Amino acid sequence: MADALGWRCKFAVVAPSTNTIVQPEFDKMRPPGVTNHFGRIAIPNMQLANDDDFVELMNLIEGELFQAIDRCMTCEPDYLLMGMSAVMFWGGYDAAAKRRDEIQRHTGLGVSGGSFAVEAALNLFNAKRIAILSPYQPISDAQVTRFFTECGFDVVRFRGLRCPNPVAIAHVQGDELRGHLASINAEDIDALVQVGTNLSMASEAPEMEREFAKPVVAINTATYWHGLRAKKLNDKIHGFGPLLCKH
Repeated sequence: MADALGWRCKFAVVAPSTNTIVQPEFDKMRPPGVTNHFGRIAIPNMQLANDDDFVELMNLIEGELFQAIDRCMTCEPDYLLMGMSAVMFWGGYDAAAKRRDEIQRHTGLGVSGGSFAVEAALNLFNAKRIAILSPYQPISDAQVTRFFTECGFDVVRFRGLRCPNPVAIAHVQGDELRGHLASINAEDIDALVQVGTNLSMASEAPEMEREFAKPVVAINTATYWHGLRAKKLNDKIHGFGPLLCKH
C-alpha cells in the first residue's frame, strides 16, 4: 500500500536542530504526492567566533548524524536528502563522496547532498568560473573551495559571512544576500553559488539571476532538484529558478 500523502516519494531529510530555513524551503518545493520527513541533529546554538569553534560544531554534527538518519528511517522513506552542507564538503571531493557512500550503505537509499547537487547544477549550466557566498568561518570556506576546485571549477571569489552562531545564519535577509552576491559578481565568472542551508536563498535566487544575467545556484534548490530528478520525478516547479522549472 502506498502512503496516503507521499504516494510518489517519501523524502527523509536530516538537518541541524538550529536550522530554520531548509525545512520550509523544501516544503515550498514539494510537488503533489511527495512528502518531506525531517530528522534533527541535536546541536546547541553555540558561538562561532573562529575556526576552532567551527571544528567543534562539525564534530558535534558528525557525532549525531547517524542517530538522526536512523530516526528518519523508521518511516520507511524512499530517498535521503542532506539538509546541511558543510559536512558534505569537508575533506574535499573524495572524502565527501566516501561520506555519502557510507550513508548510502547504512540506509540502503540514494542520497542527495548539497555539494554534489550544486556540482551537477553547475555542469548543467556549463559553468566553469564561479564565485561563492557562505555563512561560514574561514576553515569551512577553505573546504568548500577545495571541493569545487577538485571538481574542476575555478573559484574566482569567495565571500564568507562569518555568522556568529548557527541560528544567526537564518537572520541574513534577502537584501543583504543580494548585496553580498553583487560584491563578488563580475564578468569574469559564469555562475554565483550560495552554500549553507540555513541561508534563505531559494526564493531570492530567481530575481538575482535576472539582475546578474547568469545562474545563481542556491544550495537548497539544487539539493531538492537533485533528489526529485534522482527519483525520476520531473515536475516543473515555478518560483525557484530554472533548475526546478526547466530541467
